[in-house]
Amino acid sequence: MNHWLVKSEPDAFSWDQQVANGVEPWTGVRNHMAKANLAAMKKGDLAFFYHSNVGKEIVGVVEVVREAYPDPSAEEGSPWVCVDMKAVGPVPKPVTLADIKAEPKLEGIALVRMSRLSVMPISPEHWKVIAKMGGWKGK
Repeated sequence: MNHWLVKSEPDAFSWDQQVANGVEPWTGVRNHMAKANLAAMKKGDLAFFYHSNVGKEIVGVVEVVREAYPDPSAEEGSPWVCVDMKAVGPVPKPVTLADIKAEPKLEGIALVRMSRLSVMPISPEHWKVIAKMGGWKGK
């Protein structure tokens, strides 16, 4: 299983909406590196759900339940893809960007190095550190 971080502006699509919808397609990604990351996701992979712009914090965990397919929000024939995500659970203590930047064990994490990237891989070591910081006890 691989681990990821996906970002959403909470005023556009929030953690609460993800929970309410259950399974939701992760659409609207229009960056080629983020698209490649979506295409690399496998069913069962987990991702931290990060509120960008407002809050700037990890608030939950989602699971990939359907692998990459053509993004229905894009023009037909375009290269953009999406995956379906299912809410797994909230992070008991949201992990802020400031918390991440302050943790030496998270040095070099993509969230800090490539702050505008909306879908990024998280190494197993970084996943464990962030999960512990947020009190996440799941996989």
